[in-house]
Order: sequence, then structure tokens, then C-alpha cells
Amino acid sequence: MRPVLTIIIPAKNEAKYIGSLLESLICQDYPAMPDTRILVADAQSTDKTRSVVESFGDRLNLEIIEGGLPSIGRNRGAQVADTRYVLFVDADVIVRPYLVGRSLDYLRRYGLHAVTANVLCKSGIFLDEWYLFTMNTLGRFLGFGTGMFLLFDRERFWELGGFDPRIVFAEDIHLTLQVGRKRFGYVPGYVLTDNRRFRKMGYSKVAGLWLRTLVNLFNNRFYYRDHRSYWDHRVSE
Repeated sequence: MRPVLTIIIPAKNEAKYIGSLLESLICQDYPAMPDTRILVADAQSTDKTRSVVESFGDRLNLEIIEGGLPSIGRNRGAQVADTRYVLFVDADVIVRPYLVGRSLDYLRRYGLHAVTANVLCKSGIFLDEWYLFTMNTLGRFLGFGTGMFLLFDRERFWELGGFDPRIVFAEDIHLTLQVGRKRFGYVPGYVLTDNRRFRKMGYSKVAGLWLRTLVNLFNNRFYYRDHRSYWDHRVSE
């Protein structure tokens, strides 16, 4: 049977985390996972990211392609993909074993264009939980999601223009808001992530940036401002 899904993972210096993500993909209850193409869009990593990925080559259908900032890496993966659906997953998350198959079923059953899932922190403090709780709750209410886990109908993805490469912060929120609430859904379930960005950038800065994002959700100019400091902290480990 022809695969219907391609998984795209943007990565830069993710040797510490990407192995756990790939292990979680091996453990999926999705029967087509062994044949599902997984594209790792590597942004010139200087650590052992590529070696870690290659070590999973006998268990997953993996391919490393050239990446860049998240928008660029995700778009390049979607350009290479030839399946009806594309799933974008961040390199530092762990996907619960039911989530890939459930997400595909959910999207098709309800005729949606894109779906996401709740994000929880593997270990952290109250501020981590507050940030993710508000993101999950408001995302569900307003109809947006993050690239940590984002399944798209590929045709609709390109109709919207894909991820805007000029945006370095909240490019995923910017794109998913354009889907529209009636065609965007939250799948019951969650992925786990790490709080490293909060720790390195500082909780006050993250909270301030998040609050400004909420205030400016529908202000298109906000997304094109220089938020590069967030990306710098994100890839510095």
C-alpha cells in the first residue's frame, strides 16, 4: 500500500534529544510506520545529530536533507514529500505511541485540514506548566497550534503558502491561524517536550514574549519583527 504520510523533523544540534523522538516513532501503533518516510531537515549541525539519526536507519525509513531555520527546514521537507499528508515534529519532543495513527484518523474523519495535540513538559516547574497550559487552552479555543506536532493535508499546506521563511518566531501559529477554526482540530492526546528554551532564555523573557504574542495574534506585522533571540536560545545547546 502506498504510504499516505511523510514525517518532517527540522533539526540543528539535536543529538541530545532526537534519539528519544525517533525511539517514540518506532513505538507508534501506526502499522505503516516502518514504511513511512521520515525526513530530517538538518541545519548544518556541528554535533552528532546526523550520526544519531543514521543509527536508526535499520528501524525507520530515514533520510537527511538540508535544512535551515524551522520554516525553511519544514518547507524543504514538504517540497520533497509526495504523500497526501505531512506531519511536522520538533526534534526535542516525544510522541505518545497512539498519536500518529490517531491524528490521521481524526483529521480524515472530521474533514480537517490540519490537527495538532496538547504539549506537556517532561520535567519542569510551575512556569513551564503555566506556559504550556495557556498555549494548549488558547490554541484550542482560537484555532492555532505549534510545530512541535502538526499534521497537515499537504495540498492545503501549500495553498496557504507553507511556513513563511521570513518569520523566526511563532511561524507555526501564524500559519495555523490561517487554516480557520472549522478546519483545524486538537487530537485527544499529547506530546512531551523539554523546558530547555525557558531555562536558557529566562522565564521572564519567555513569559513576556508569549504575552506579546497573545496580544498580537492577529496583528500580521508582529510576526515579521526581529525575534531572532528566541531562535538563538533554541539552538544553542
